Amino acid sequence: MKPSSPYVLGHSERETRRLILQHQVFGPLTRRFFQTAGIGPGMKVLDIGSGAGDVALLAADLVGLQGRVVGVDLNAEILETARTRTQAVGWTNVSFQAGDIRELALEDDFDAVVGRWVLMHVPDPVALLRHAVTRLRAGGIVAFHENDFTYPPTTFPMTGFSQEVNSWAIPPVDEAMRRWENPERVPGRPEPQMGTKLYRTYIEAGLPGPQLMLEAAIGGGPEWPGYELFAETIRSLLPVLQKTAGVDPEKVGVDTLAARLRKAVTERNGVHMMPMMIGAWSRKPR
Repeated sequence: MKPSSPYVLGHSERETRRLILQHQVFGPLTRRFFQTAGIGPGMKVLDIGSGAGDVALLAADLVGLQGRVVGVDLNAEILETARTRTQAVGWTNVSFQAGDIRELALEDDFDAVVGRWVLMHVPDPVALLRHAVTRLRAGGIVAFHENDFTYPPTTFPMTGFSQEVNSWAIPPVDEAMRRWENPERVPGRPEPQMGTKLYRTYIEAGLPGPQLMLEAAIGGGPEWPGYELFAETIRSLLPVLQKTAGVDPEKVGVDTLAARLRKAVTERNGVHMMPMMIGAWSRKPR
């Protein structure tokens, strides 16, 4: 039976293009995080939740031709895009497998297991980490990069328009979801504070307390790709936001949202900041 995906932004061709745009904004942050975590030449890396292949390709660049990268994703269709992109840039040491990591016949001697925006989408991130660790050699690196919407996408200076935009991106939630310590996950809803919950998640998965790194992507001027990324993210989320939070698509006006956001920032010589990215890395006990 085909595994179901917990990914709430859908699997359309447009969403795939959004993922590639997303890497333009966040790729430099993930590169710095992986390098700091110790991922480098000659390593064998397992990438969980590969999507369109951006993280796998980044990892391939870090490990070089002497290394190897295996990407895994539940969505077989998007992995065809990942394979095409991999072939286009000439990497021969990158491969992809479709399916659930818990069911695939993967080797158990990887030097690192990595993922970006994966744990926030799964119902039980502790269980996923526990299984991922079984694919590592002793001393192997566990490195996951996750969003945290404690501070949502915003503009500086703040305007009435940007405040309204924030209300669409982070709609009001009930008190249970506001409590950081709340262990319950709402089915079908990503964990908006996964970044700040990484430390606890690693500990509960039986790993040593991870080291942590925090950065945020920020930019200004008319060429900043964050405006388009934000608008396309809202587009992908709009069906969910409309159903769960009553967000009005007509009011959002997603087709002109990027242009309006760009105007609101550039006419004040301001900046647009994306959510925090928090990376956690630890090693499998020897």
